[in-house]
Amino acid sequence: MSSNNSNHENKPAPDQQNQLSQLRQQLLFELGEILPAECLLSKQEELKPYECDGLSAYQRLPLAVALPDTIAQVQQVVKVCSRLQIPIVARGAGTGLSGGALPDEGGIILGLSRFNKILDIDPEKQSATVQPGVRNLAISEAASPFGLYYAPDPSSQIACSIGGNVAENAGGVHCLKYGLTVHNVLQVKIITIDGDLLTLGSESLDNPGYDLLALMTGSEGMLGIIVEVTVKLLPRPDGVKVLMAAFDDIEKAGNAVASIIDSGIIPAGLEMMDKLAIEAADAFAKANYPLDAEAILLCELDGNTLQISEQIDRIEMVLKQAGATQIIIASTEEEQTRLWAGRKSAFPAVGRLSPDYYCMDGTIPRKQIAHVLQKIAEMSGQYGLRVANVFHAGDGNLHPLILYDANNEGELQKAERFGADILELSVAVGGTITGEHGVGHEKIDQMCVQFNPAELSQFFAVKSAFDPDALLNPGKAIPTLHRCAELGAMHVHHGELPHPDIPRF
Repeated sequence: MSSNNSNHENKPAPDQQNQLSQLRQQLLFELGEILPAECLLSKQEELKPYECDGLSAYQRLPLAVALPDTIAQVQQVVKVCSRLQIPIVARGAGTGLSGGALPDEGGIILGLSRFNKILDIDPEKQSATVQPGVRNLAISEAASPFGLYYAPDPSSQIACSIGGNVAENAGGVHCLKYGLTVHNVLQVKIITIDGDLLTLGSESLDNPGYDLLALMTGSEGMLGIIVEVTVKLLPRPDGVKVLMAAFDDIEKAGNAVASIIDSGIIPAGLEMMDKLAIEAADAFAKANYPLDAEAILLCELDGNTLQISEQIDRIEMVLKQAGATQIIIASTEEEQTRLWAGRKSAFPAVGRLSPDYYCMDGTIPRKQIAHVLQKIAEMSGQYGLRVANVFHAGDGNLHPLILYDANNEGELQKAERFGADILELSVAVGGTITGEHGVGHEKIDQMCVQFNPAELSQFFAVKSAFDPDALLNPGKAIPTLHRCAELGAMHVHHGELPHPDIPRF
């Protein structure tokens, strides 16, 4: 996790600057032939809103921002950039938290916010076809009159776009029972770096050949540009019950998660918050959380009335045996909404505790939750930085929020090192460096910890098959083996590197 601030020594020579200036002028001229003036941004004040995504610690200005609103325009823009060898970073709502939409200083941002139409809701096939700029929550709102909804629900669902969800393989509160984005997408249409329009997947549940749809989901904009998505819709369950359990010890809460799953019950959602997160969320959302608790679990059950009743009884017994000091079952829809409101607003709520916070995203085996939380607490003392833990406990997806003040010299770097340690701990206990935020720019060094040279070489091969010149979202997700060798995470001799001359991606 290293900063992106350019240094003076890397400045281009005067003749190179002249060449870059001429290339930029040619790029703007050719894009101006494709797009209306209001859809091509190039002035510094116009570019500033695109200098980062939700990970605002890293900022860069692109050469330009293109805002097409037709597939034909996207194809033309991509063809121009491919011919001129201009990098392209596709961007949806910009809510990503791993720097996945961080611009390339020598490239363009291809903004897809104008692709915001719901093209079809098919209640018989239980599917929706939408453009990539459609908000996640808008799909469920459009499907609601038919008694249907779209299951993946990231905390940012009110703002995040479905194209970004596919690119990052987003999850959400209900991913434990209903899966991640990859489990809920039937088909995508993409534009390749050559400007071709491809359809991956189909409206049926199975397809012959390689599963390129799954490959594209979570590919972080490195293989193609998503221009249309068909998702599965689910019938709304007959009933929903939400309960909250409080614990006087965070390890007990962590162990309770594993006990619930071991009991054979798969809740629709199972979330956990520690004391600092509880205090922040309650002050922000007035959720009536118990402020004396060291941790709380939020558990949602859905199904028919009999199923829910039986599961509530079993879960209450499991939670009491696990050491819950208080169990509250929401008796009204309003009370359920209030309990979830605290969890859904936890990230902005924690922002009131500190000038800055660094949101991590790693996934661990459920049985390791208590151990990892204990280790994070120890690291917090070592680094002298507070942590609020909020995460999808059911599938072990951690979201530690490291509090820091960027105005204090070196504190951002300290928070980064702390975050890197958490990710490497996640790998050490059998987990992974991401759950739903993706790798992006933020975690690229930790890819060297999780994967060996042979595995990374396969990633390079896939990337090269789709994008041989590495123009799509360069510098993201896959580290060069040179970088891994520099970090000392792998002991690799230069002669063993399969791609020693690749400058990017």
